[in-house]
Amino acid sequence: MSDSHLDWTLLGSDLTALILSHLPIASIIRASAVCKLWRSIISTPFFSNLLSTSAHHHPWFFLLGQSNILLKNNQSFAFDPDSNLWFPLPPSLLFPPPHYHHHSLIGSNGLVLSTTSSSRFLFSPILSKSWHLTSPLRFPRSNPLVGVFSDGSGSTKFIVVGGVRFIGGLVDIEDRLDVEIYTPNLDAWELCPPLPVDFRSGNSSQWLCSALYKGKFYVFGIYSCFISAFHLTKHFWTEVQTLRPPGVSFSFLIACRDQLVLAGLCNSPRGPSVNLWRVDEETMEFSEIAIMPQDLLYKLFDGYGDDKFASLKCVGLGNLIYVFNEEYHKSYPACVCEINSGTGKCSWRRIPHLPKPVNQFHKVISFCSTIPLGNILRIGEEEIGA
Repeated sequence: MSDSHLDWTLLGSDLTALILSHLPIASIIRASAVCKLWRSIISTPFFSNLLSTSAHHHPWFFLLGQSNILLKNNQSFAFDPDSNLWFPLPPSLLFPPPHYHHHSLIGSNGLVLSTTSSSRFLFSPILSKSWHLTSPLRFPRSNPLVGVFSDGSGSTKFIVVGGVRFIGGLVDIEDRLDVEIYTPNLDAWELCPPLPVDFRSGNSSQWLCSALYKGKFYVFGIYSCFISAFHLTKHFWTEVQTLRPPGVSFSFLIACRDQLVLAGLCNSPRGPSVNLWRVDEETMEFSEIAIMPQDLLYKLFDGYGDDKFASLKCVGLGNLIYVFNEEYHKSYPACVCEINSGTGKCSWRRIPHLPKPVNQFHKVISFCSTIPLGNILRIGEEEIGA
């Protein structure tokens, strides 16, 4: 039988599913439109489970641009590292409807979340446009850290840490704001001990980053280099320590597949560099694992002055770490480092430019997330530009 007349039904649905599961997500979306048989195979829970356990698929990198003046200038983009392509997304897929008057927007572990003017949170599974409004927070706040996790029973919860509260238009620096954990199926908030006092001088997402790793929610000072972890089951904070490799100006803590990684900008006699360190979660000792090639770093920035790297940002998930420039004039260029799980070897590459047109934003929101295939199939390939 020639290849042009191959009868795919002879392979059986399980083998066909296994073959299709090796395709990039964007190709799977196109394959679902080839015939009813492939669509039915791709739509099964068995196929979704194949994707979730496959080492061939990486989390996507999301970049959202927010305008404070014209909502029509908001834009959303998603990068699929397996196909090496950016996809422009309708803002309605990731931004809440305007009537909610949302403020801080955050992405974590398959959810998009936002604070609102009514002291509540909005959340939706990523790419689903299914928004849910929580009961009011006990401590209203702006720009908090948020992490989505599963408890021992498999129930999804999210933790809200830090942030700032405004009184009469001014920041209340004395209010440490208790940690609050939300359980969606109960629509209830649980109060927990606040962020340690060491973080008081900068306790919002402007000064802090976070990482969920092995049942702990790590909080790290981007500039202070203070670090502490909140136990998600025992509900207490670990002792605050300092995690500052030599020469670091600022850095970001990232939870990778099997390790904590610190990514930071270093100043040395050889010039600025972006370095990666593996962090031991027990001792907080660190060891260097990679340095970004300098030619890639300088392709992200131009000009002169010590502050030209101030717009550098790092996010990651799985075994990928993205380094990018949040400035508009360069259209938000980015590079990615892939850490080999077996050898630990790091490989760097530049990723393509964002698809034009790209607007100028007042705020850029970035995160990595796995992609529920069912949500993508319901949206359709036309809407995600596949």
